[in-house]
Amino acid sequence: MKKLVYFVLFICVGQTSLAQLSEKELLKKTDEVIKNINQERPNGWTKKGVATFLANQAIFNNWLAGGQTSFSGNITLNYDINYKSDTWNWDNKFIAGYGLTKIKKQRMQKTDDRMQLNSLLGKKFTEVWYYSFFFNFNSQFDSGFEKGVKTSHLFSPVYIQFGPGILWKRNDNFKINVAPATSKVVLVHRHFTENGSSFGVKQGNTMRYEFGAAVNGYYKCNLMENVVMENIMNLYSNYHEDPQNIDIDYTLNINMKVNKYLSTNFAFQTIYDDNAFAGFQTRQNIGIGVNYTF
Repeated sequence: MKKLVYFVLFICVGQTSLAQLSEKELLKKTDEVIKNINQERPNGWTKKGVATFLANQAIFNNWLAGGQTSFSGNITLNYDINYKSDTWNWDNKFIAGYGLTKIKKQRMQKTDDRMQLNSLLGKKFTEVWYYSFFFNFNSQFDSGFEKGVKTSHLFSPVYIQFGPGILWKRNDNFKINVAPATSKVVLVHRHFTENGSSFGVKQGNTMRYEFGAAVNGYYKCNLMENVVMENIMNLYSNYHEDPQNIDIDYTLNINMKVNKYLSTNFAFQTIYDDNAFAGFQTRQNIGIGVNYTF
């Protein structure tokens, strides 16, 4: 039966491309179709990680048009550990990133500082629908400053979201989770709220609790050969305070592979959270990356 399916695939591919493809190319294309069909993740645990070092530099010496010499570097770790059975899916993604930039005659500054854990458990009830429960953790490694005043440091703030929901999952690269009963907790160190509120936590407190709805989406695809685009979207609305002011956290990653170890990487992230800042926060990085896959 399996051989018959392969033969039918061969005929279908041949009918659409016979005029353009030689016999050798046709066989290669058929093998690719079969490979894609069999790419479904097997049952059990799977683990995959990529560490990337991204570097940028600009050097000016007696350059009359003007410019400032600068150096920057970013280290990113993206690690997935997932479980799959006939009825259960448990996807876990850990992302860590840290970057610094140094402009001549200025103090060193951060360009990236992330510590994220996204966990999504699903119990299948149809082919693509699951009962779900999610847990998200977000924080940072290093201190942050604004006009010379420290405003944050390790594990301050910490953002935690969790709750039950419904998951639509076409495959590992395309899924949307809707959680209408989501708890959100914001934690900060007490010394950041001594003189006023911080990250939405009121003066004198160390925690803020919210209850609302969350929508989390993930989409990854190949734009063209050796060019991969990854989209991560998180939306949240607080039922009890300005539910129309939806918190947004969107990340776009584009990886343009040169070879096994080298790539050009572009990262863009925008955050809207009116409890932390009245406007959009954005960051953008682009450069040549050295990759290590494990």
